[in-house]
Amino acid sequence: MKKVLLIEDDARLAELISEYLCRYDFEVTLVLRGDLALDAIAREQPDVVVLDLMLPGMDGMDICRAIRKTSSLPVLMLTARADIFDQVAGLEIGADDYMLKPVEPRLLLARLRVILRWMELRGQPTRGNLLQFGELEVDLSARQVCWKGREVDLKTADYNLFVILLQAAGKVLSRDELLKRWRGIGFDGLDRTVDVSISRLRKCFDDDANEPRKIKTVWGRGYLFSPIAWEE
Repeated sequence: MKKVLLIEDDARLAELISEYLCRYDFEVTLVLRGDLALDAIAREQPDVVVLDLMLPGMDGMDICRAIRKTSSLPVLMLTARADIFDQVAGLEIGADDYMLKPVEPRLLLARLRVILRWMELRGQPTRGNLLQFGELEVDLSARQVCWKGREVDLKTADYNLFVILLQAAGKVLSRDELLKRWRGIGFDGLDRTVDVSISRLRKCFDDDANEPRKIKTVWGRGYLFSPIAWEE
């Protein structure tokens, strides 16, 4: 049974989510105020945190920043804001995923299972704020990338795009989604900067451009970072 810490001040929504997750063998602890969140994390030692963005006492952004200073505990952020900049900001400070309200419990369950599955695949990180897939290690605090024991020197833009792909591991991201998270703009049908950057990333990590396996092209949909391919 996996432990979920749900930090949400909407009591009705929190009850709905809790009841649904409990049906599927999750143990849910509810916290209604942001300023109680960090103590609850230390006390409960959850497997994953579901975190509302707007909270009394301390907002979700500040809570996520505090978590990332010491831990790679997975965080799924909930937000009623449709503004893409808020969503990008949440991902950049370390949220593993985000969902827009109103929340569909079945989709939330699916997202949580994906996050937990990738955590199990990559194993527990050895130091805070580390993403690890096989012989790939990315230290977000130091902005350092290591592949097969050697440091990989990435351009700033390529590194930022790479982190977006890693944090959405196992999920297809369209060019539009990638551009919005990466540069804050949508895809106009002509911009090839994503394709060019991904081409450079593939060269850095020995990913065959003709049959890429690590950063896959999903035709008609976008790109996917494949966690399993890095384990081989």
